[in-house]
Amino acid sequence: MLTHGTFSNRKICDGIASYMVNKGFTCWIMEWRNHGNSSKSKHPFNFETIATYDLKATFQFLYTNQNIKALDCLTHSGGGIALTMYLIQNPSATQKINSITLFGVQAFGAGTTTMNRLKIKSSKYVSAVLGKVPAKTAGSSEHSETYYTMKQWFNWNLSQQFIGNTGFNYQDKMHTIKTPILSICAKGDRFIAPKQGCERFLNAFKNDANQLLYCSKANGNLEDYNHSRILKSQNAKRELWPIVEHWITQSNALQKI
Repeated sequence: MLTHGTFSNRKICDGIASYMVNKGFTCWIMEWRNHGNSSKSKHPFNFETIATYDLKATFQFLYTNQNIKALDCLTHSGGGIALTMYLIQNPSATQKINSITLFGVQAFGAGTTTMNRLKIKSSKYVSAVLGKVPAKTAGSSEHSETYYTMKQWFNWNLSQQFIGNTGFNYQDKMHTIKTPILSICAKGDRFIAPKQGCERFLNAFKNDANQLLYCSKANGNLEDYNHSRILKSQNAKRELWPIVEHWITQSNALQKI
């Protein structure tokens, strides 16, 4: 089961989904409300909305209508944040997930440098005035996001705390998710999901089985990927998608032991 993040839709997952299908897997891609071909909602929504309603409905469909016994989850950016929130809200759901792969996912570690904090503060201010973050500003050609949607991300990274609208501390409960996680981050992703942010997010799960893969030319990779190319590019197809396939296959094998 794959899902995208903000400013995006299923297109960013299409390539790796096709790759996995050719390797014998069955894939579903969930598009968030108001994204891609999903239904449009006039009501404001945020990461918590996607976790509480959209992901819950998706998993219920797969488990009930499709009779799926277990899944592997692959997410990009905000999709990984929403998945984390959903699994914390629904602890029993982790029993049906064999592995998780995160591409460029972090929630509270982008504001650790002075420059990034200034960028986040200025982005929050401008988007509050505009009422949205334009797609082009975020380097996307797909979807703009409302200030209401993005406000949580701004606040999490400024406070360095992963706290929901009702005051629930998700960060304190991340350790309850014991599903093995592969987190893939990139040197060229310096603002949305920098290495230190992805590392802090992964460490909050407190699971020694989890792995962080930092991609850079210095580490022998084909490029210093940015936030989107780490998932959708020919170089990612050559060297990163096979790693994900191995991670999923390995995790499934361990579940059978």
